[in-house]
Amino acid sequence: MQHLLILFFATFSAAFMATVPPGLLNMNAAKTSVEKGKLNGVIFSLGVSTMIMIQAVIAVYISKYLHRNPTVVEVLLKIAVLVFAFLAIYFFMAAKNNKKKVVKEVNISKRNSFYKGMLLAAINLLTIPYYSGLNIMWNASGWIKFEVWDIVVFVLAAGGGTFSVLYMYTVYFNKLENKTDRFSRNSNYILSILMVVLLLITIYRIFNR
Repeated sequence: MQHLLILFFATFSAAFMATVPPGLLNMNAAKTSVEKGKLNGVIFSLGVSTMIMIQAVIAVYISKYLHRNPTVVEVLLKIAVLVFAFLAIYFFMAAKNNKKKVVKEVNISKRNSFYKGMLLAAINLLTIPYYSGLNIMWNASGWIKFEVWDIVVFVLAAGGGTFSVLYMYTVYFNKLENKTDRFSRNSNYILSILMVVLLLITIYRIFNR
């Protein structure tokens, strides 16, 4: 029981710290909250956290395989380069073509916000190697034994740590009522820059493995 508490705290902290820096997921959570309301921001965050938990499950079962076959990680990183490059261009073009529009009543689908969160979390290909690495470290420390309850605790902690940060981003930006218009206009530029940063980091990791 004690090792499960340690496992939960360690994994929750790792997921929390990995999500705190401004990135694709938390900036989109803030953007969704600003443009569609706090509830849609929370639902978006739930979609992200759900996908993170799915990726954490996958990471648990392939961590040993990734450890024995580092070429798999290299393939994932190369795919990530293409994804981040595409997203950088996409968000830049979206920001460039963004014009201030007349606000009108729109019926927002909360289900779409949930699926959007899942989709954006799914294209972050660095998540599985990250949680696989955690599994390897936790296993070496004796905190995870790859049994059913260990896996359940690990997955819930990963999702909980991620959601807690996204929820704070959602609430924080939602309170800045006087700056929502400015944030909405500039958020795509911010996301484009972040994609370029992630692209450069990924390329660096590829050539320094």
